[in-house]
Amino acid sequence: MGEKGIGYELWRENPWDMRDEFLAMNPAGRTPVLHDPDKGLTLADSRAICEYIEETVDRAPLIIGTASARAEIRRLVALFDENFFADVTGPLLNERMKKRLILRQSPDSRVLRETMRLAHEHLYYIDYLVDNRPWLGGATMSLADLAAAAQISVADYLGGLDWNGHEQAKSWYSVFKSRPSFRPLLAERMEVIQPPSHYADVNA
Repeated sequence: MGEKGIGYELWRENPWDMRDEFLAMNPAGRTPVLHDPDKGLTLADSRAICEYIEETVDRAPLIIGTASARAEIRRLVALFDENFFADVTGPLLNERMKKRLILRQSPDSRVLRETMRLAHEHLYYIDYLVDNRPWLGGATMSLADLAAAAQISVADYLGGLDWNGHEQAKSWYSVFKSRPSFRPLLAERMEVIQPPSHYADVNA
């Protein structure tokens, strides 16, 4: 929405609270949800939301190019939204946030080590993409870059990424962190849990 110049207001929702009002908006009990009371519109699931915005707002297109180019962008969006989340973001959220804030438990070091290993594999793939393309999905910045940066931002906030040996991915992400649309997200903070010192530094 920031890339397309659409105004919005963020509301924090803890999915584990399972509030009736939230479940009425998204029975799956997952974020994000886009709610526009003026239009009587409620949409759930990040890809459904992004596709809706892409189809209804012409400026700054993020799924562009030939049919095969658009398919590649969608493939990468699915890769980061599904695989990266399952391998890295989801386990980190459970071990370093939910266990600490809700369950009052210590994180499982074995899970964290496996998560770090898988994070390296994903960063190696980003290194490969950056070596062969100007942006992850092709010649221009696309929804693929947004999807990857969103997952990486959460993982980086929770201290789950080791950038050593991933200069290409780190350089790409540093450029992305400097985009005006991304700066407000980097300024957000969770209660109790603070990010590493490099988290919001566009030069780190």
